[in-house]
Amino acid sequence: MRDAPGSPETDPLQARPFLRSYPHNSAEAAARIVALVLISDGQMCSTEFDTLKQLGAERELGLDPQLLPHIVHTLCEELMAGGYETGSLMAHIDDAALASLMAEISDPALQRKVLRLSLAAARADGHLADGEVLVVEAARRHWQLVDGEEPSTKKKGARRRAD
Repeated sequence: MRDAPGSPETDPLQARPFLRSYPHNSAEAAARIVALVLISDGQMCSTEFDTLKQLGAERELGLDPQLLPHIVHTLCEELMAGGYETGSLMAHIDDAALASLMAEISDPALQRKVLRLSLAAARADGHLADGEVLVVEAARRHWQLVDGEEPSTKKKGARRRAD
């Protein structure tokens, strides 16, 4: 008998089979990365959600209204179902899991939106926590972006010199 799509046996997120897979470049896959930033510092504050609401994050990502909180909730449930009821949820998200999540988004325009919204949410409370930096840096590295822009679009004068 074949495994159902999205089951741990066929899930492309093999490093963390308890995380469901979403369709490639889907609004849900993009929103899950933003959700990961929201929970990565161990506390979600209303200013983060307010910032995303002001930016029209759900509309930007193509989500139905009020779906982002559901995606956050689902992500937390999946992480806890994976046996991580105690401690930081981010302590159990390794580089392979982050790479798998980032690989679900290959559309450059969607990547830039996700990074822009993630940075806005992370900065909403006035500082970047270690977990937020971890997720944002994974996105930048995997997608080869700098603050929502491709490195090639940065001004030449902004490059570091090799002295």
